[in-house]
Amino acid sequence: MKRHFSIFHIIIAIALTAVVTILVANFNEGEKKIQTQVESLYAVTDPQFLRSMGVLLGPTIMEGNKVEHLENGREIFPSMLAAIRSAKHTITFETYIYWSGHIGKAFSDALSERARAGVKVHVLLDWIGSAKMDDEMLARLRDSGVEVERYHEPHWANLTRMNNRTHRKLLVVDGQVAFTGGVGIADLWDGDAQDKDHWRDSHFRVEGPAVSEFQAVFLDNWVKANGRVLHAAEYFPHIEPKGKVLAQMFSSSPTGGSESMHLMYLLSIASARQTILLANSYFVPDDLSVDALVAAARRGVKIRIITPGKYIDTEIVRRASRARWGRLLEAGIEIHEYQPTMFHCKIMIVDGFLVSTGSTNFDNRSFRLNDEANLNIYDANFAEEMTAEFEQDVARSRRITLEEWKSRPLQEKIFEHAMSLFGKQL
Repeated sequence: MKRHFSIFHIIIAIALTAVVTILVANFNEGEKKIQTQVESLYAVTDPQFLRSMGVLLGPTIMEGNKVEHLENGREIFPSMLAAIRSAKHTITFETYIYWSGHIGKAFSDALSERARAGVKVHVLLDWIGSAKMDDEMLARLRDSGVEVERYHEPHWANLTRMNNRTHRKLLVVDGQVAFTGGVGIADLWDGDAQDKDHWRDSHFRVEGPAVSEFQAVFLDNWVKANGRVLHAAEYFPHIEPKGKVLAQMFSSSPTGGSESMHLMYLLSIASARQTILLANSYFVPDDLSVDALVAAARRGVKIRIITPGKYIDTEIVRRASRARWGRLLEAGIEIHEYQPTMFHCKIMIVDGFLVSTGSTNFDNRSFRLNDEANLNIYDANFAEEMTAEFEQDVARSRRITLEEWKSRPLQEKIFEHAMSLFGKQL
């Protein structure tokens, strides 16, 4: 009897140890290298800034690109679907959200048709983000010849990485045309942000040499998912210049360079001299980010931030965000809450020159836990176009003053502070 009792306790101890090990591994923040504030040494328009962004932080800045901004689903989805339907050789597609619905069906139909026509189609879906995609739609894709992988699908080999999701939004067609931005494949993004059931978002269509970097970022996770390397000329063709825009595709992952995206944002903020326009759907800045923004404001940089208002899909994030606004508002930074619907844009514009956009939220989950990808564009004309879009969104937003923030009810303050304690996982 005593022997059986001891064996039982040993088994329980082993099981508990395994569970604790898995939980610790999943809730670990990943690499953490940046400990102190990045110094403000030069402006974003200084050649040294471009050298730092293209050499210190990794991805090459490519010349000769054309970038088109697409606003809301009415422009985004037709452009993406037209590109898919035009494919002659290859399609690579990675996304976080892919749900069933008429938008999901439109994409699955287009991808399946191209696969049946002989195009090599590779789709990488995050397992959690695509949980609302029905099995029938997934089966139709595979039956048509589309190669589909689910990123970090539950498996004994992935148990310590379940909290690491791919949040990237990448579409590359024939290695010549690419898309990125904030949009997911779901009906919520359809339309023109006309009501609370249709979200506000931006996406970007790119042609030119930078497309090869989109393909390389897709391949990073594709190899992790199934070990297959796609390296033929049909994936990485010669690309002629299509415009005059300087661009680079930035990526980060907890399995390699988890701090690179965070550092890119901090370096950009430190190099601002005139303005920072920040539009972000999940704005939960850590202490270093708050320090960087406050320091920029104190040296005379005008900073304006747009975040979601009452229409948001994650109320915890909104509350955690509001708890951290005090020092920002005290420094004179403007914070605006978007009113008509959920605001899902992820765009930073610095000094009317740098535009950074893609999948990255301004929070710890994007900086250290998720796989992310951002397109950096260095072009005054494009920055001017995106600034005009920012102004339109400000006009649909409500500014939150320091006085209003300070006077919110005590119970709100307590709840928001409590939610901010989960900041490392948001």
